[in-house]
Amino acid sequence: MRPKDIAILVVDDEASIRNSLSEWFKMDGYRVEVAEDAYEALKKLQENNFDIVLVDIKMPEMDGIELQKRIKEIDKNIITIIITAYATVETAIQAMKDGAFDYITKPVDPDELSRLIKKAIEQRRLITENIMLRGKIEELQSLDEIIGESPAMKKVMEMVNTVAETDSTVMIRGESGTGKELIARAIHAKSRRRYFPIVTINCGAYPEGLLESELFGHEKGAFTGALYQRKGKLEMANKGTLFLDEVGNISLKMQMDLLRVLETKKFTRLGGEKVIEVDFRVISATNRDLEQAVKEGSFREDLYYRLNVFTIFLPPLRERRSDIPLLTHYFIKKFSLSMNKDVREISKEALNLLMDYDWPGNVRELRNVIERAMVNVKGTKIEVDDLYFSISSPYPKPEGETLEDVEKAHIKKILNKTGWNITKAAEILNIDRVTLYNKIEKYKLRR
Repeated sequence: MRPKDIAILVVDDEASIRNSLSEWFKMDGYRVEVAEDAYEALKKLQENNFDIVLVDIKMPEMDGIELQKRIKEIDKNIITIIITAYATVETAIQAMKDGAFDYITKPVDPDELSRLIKKAIEQRRLITENIMLRGKIEELQSLDEIIGESPAMKKVMEMVNTVAETDSTVMIRGESGTGKELIARAIHAKSRRRYFPIVTINCGAYPEGLLESELFGHEKGAFTGALYQRKGKLEMANKGTLFLDEVGNISLKMQMDLLRVLETKKFTRLGGEKVIEVDFRVISATNRDLEQAVKEGSFREDLYYRLNVFTIFLPPLRERRSDIPLLTHYFIKKFSLSMNKDVREISKEALNLLMDYDWPGNVRELRNVIERAMVNVKGTKIEVDDLYFSISSPYPKPEGETLEDVEKAHIKKILNKTGWNITKAAEILNIDRVTLYNKIEKYKLRR
């Protein structure tokens, strides 16, 4: 980090200390601001971003120990350095236990202070890199779970690669559990914004008031319980990607507010007056029929067109059954590692059972089924019995409505359940083996 990229705030009630420190830092090329008490410091922290804050312990009204706690509540990654007199070294040490980076004693030695600031800058750099690396690791782990060799999934990944190179707004459509957030992260990871965060907000998880605060943030005192300033998701996504999941569930008022931000890339926090400019890409996802919602008047047409510039439809799992074995083996390997179990495969009968199921919960449901099976399994192979209690209704519905249709589906269900053990299936069905063979031939049932 270059000195001009580092912002330092000096908080001390002694003007001579404030002025001396400010001049030293400016001579070294840092950006510096000063505050004479804790309240002025908190105001400056709400208005600007600082990397390092030097805090005097003894100040009127609110001391440095309390101020440091407030600073950590605003941003836990800000580096705080305590300024103390010799008589209060023990207090400074306590402040370090509460999260201070280090302390210096009065009178301040310029050379000692310079070395301390350089160490603090290195710490700040490591924190920033660590945050970015964690984000990248999470993205790469998410990308690993985009499994599929079916034509439908190959087409989806081609679309991901195409749109990632642009900055266009993307809408991902598909049933619940198809992996819409994974696709959003894949687009972000392949885009020019990949070195900045992707910020996700589930629009259907918050009532209107809380969603507004989550998106826009708020100033201290904006509403009951708003004790401190808080950045919103819009601000956090600056330079990166904002992923709006379940976007079809937001209210008409929030739709209007969101549209204004998307058009101007400007907003104000709740209770604030300062206009904040942001630059982010928007990816949204929904399983709702937005075209119908537009016709009904529950979703704004202008917002729909703003979000729906490029559309990716994710196929349900039942329409890409050839990916089920790949996904199954991927989840077996994943949970074998996390559960420390030596489970390597799934029996043919159990896999047939998975292939025959309709998967209303899509990939998310398959993942859940395999995880439960991994808990149940005793050997190195998942068997039918390990899956049976995991799937509430693990067989396809009859394709027709006649008694023969129902009988055919039920016989297939029992055959799959028993791994096509004719003797056991016949016992469960309460018929003899010859009759069962005749039924299998009549309905042309195959494993």
